[in-house]
Amino acid sequence: MEQGPTLNFSMKEYENRIVKTRKAMAEQDIGLMIVSDPSNMAWLTGYDGWSFYTHQAVLLTHDGEPVWWGRGMDALGAKRTVFMNHDNIVGYDDIYVQNPEKHPMETLSDLIKDRGWQKLSIGVELDNYYFSAAAWESLKKNLPDTKFSDRTGLVNWQRAIKSETEITFMRRAAAIVEKMHAMIVERAEPGLPKNELVADIYHTGITGADGHWGDYPAIVPMVPSGMDATAPHLTWDDKPFKVGESTFFEIAGVYKRYQCPQSRTLFLGKPPQKYLDAEKAVLEGVEAGLEQAKPGNRCEDIAIAFFDTLNKHGFQKDSRTGYAIGISYPPDWGERTMSFRRGDKTVLKPGMTFHFMPGLWLDDGGLEITEPILITETGVECLCKTPRKLQIKH
Repeated sequence: MEQGPTLNFSMKEYENRIVKTRKAMAEQDIGLMIVSDPSNMAWLTGYDGWSFYTHQAVLLTHDGEPVWWGRGMDALGAKRTVFMNHDNIVGYDDIYVQNPEKHPMETLSDLIKDRGWQKLSIGVELDNYYFSAAAWESLKKNLPDTKFSDRTGLVNWQRAIKSETEITFMRRAAAIVEKMHAMIVERAEPGLPKNELVADIYHTGITGADGHWGDYPAIVPMVPSGMDATAPHLTWDDKPFKVGESTFFEIAGVYKRYQCPQSRTLFLGKPPQKYLDAEKAVLEGVEAGLEQAKPGNRCEDIAIAFFDTLNKHGFQKDSRTGYAIGISYPPDWGERTMSFRRGDKTVLKPGMTFHFMPGLWLDDGGLEITEPILITETGVECLCKTPRKLQIKH
């Protein structure tokens, strides 16, 4: 007897997600949504595979099951992970993969016509990492009479409020990243090649915590030291850690694709006074921001409270200071919806999860002390218990 697919959530939860998405589609006059963001594909159907380097999508109309479409060999992975009937799993021939003479979107256009959907108003996720200019041109060429519109973020916004099961997954990921940071403080020392510590970071993260295994992060560890830490997104090399340098560790614990990022900074030796001043400013700013993190307030309230506190201490930050998190795939662990920045007036609601990310980059290093948070019925919960401070190791 053939074993059925492995689903991370109940069918009721997937049904609720589809109902929410269809409501948003109706409000925006969309008859068919082409969902190419793998995070959205997974959230709607359960699909989980490292296949997003080829063209794939979930097609959602207002009737019937969603349809998974992608590379033929990956259709086998869809059969193992999605809830739909196999008639709604459609694979294209490998001749379309990375072939300059053909494009996979030709087969998607044929599928849309075969299902009689070409006359529907079709929404596409025009601005995401997985939908190319060539894909867009192919769709327009092969469906010339179809009305298309950009609906980037339509599904992302439906993911904003997490279910109880999703929150459980986030808490498990939080326990993993706590364990990763504890290992870093214990293991890091002058002379240790950085790549060896990163190997331990991966080992700890994938081994997991509290009996729960660790999944792969959507972003690789960011581990810059010294002058490299004046930039936010450098990774690692084989250079040894040095006395007199700060290193920030921007990493994530992950459980079943749910990402819980957290950053901490380690200084080997005695830190200069400006680092201690920066630590004080950031910690007070975090406390001020967390006081504003409650239902009914807005994303910008957290940002303004943090920035105002930072400025009082003589420090400036010109980038956002947080963003929504949840299920995600490379190259980004954010949900690409809400941000903690001035002007973002999104109202905070219970069940929303964020990375409160007050990174501060100085002229000779960086300081990141961040918190993954959950908006609760009455305020905020910090998902991790990692000590909130500049880690100093002599």
